[in-house]
Amino acid sequence: RERKREKERERERKKEIMFRNNNGGGNSGEASNSYMEDQNNERISELSDQISRLKGLTKDINMEVREQNSLLENMGDGFSGVQHMLGNSLEKIGSMLQEGGPKNMCYMVLFVVIAFMFLHWVFTFKGRNGA
Repeated sequence: RERKREKERERERKKEIMFRNNNGGGNSGEASNSYMEDQNNERISELSDQISRLKGLTKDINMEVREQNSLLENMGDGFSGVQHMLGNSLEKIGSMLQEGGPKNMCYMVLFVVIAFMFLHWVFTFKGRNGA
């Protein structure tokens, strides 16, 4: 902000000098050209600063996109592994149920009960700790 105020003061001072030169009969063409050139230089400097900020922002966005793509690829690999494990488990359960027998049915019921108890424990534990 301080830099902007200084630029405004400088701009006002140059306008005043140009006004004096125009009214005082001095070399107003040179003063006007000098003032316009100074204004152009200021604008170029401002544009350069904005371009530098935009360049930094685009680099940051590029890095973030690369990190997100990497994360998505890793998640895809993880989901593929889980899908494979679930497929194998379902095949084993299907073959076990086709074999039949009370022994296999007891194992299946026991597994389901233990799975529900585990899930209940996980959710109540998370609820208490707020994690």
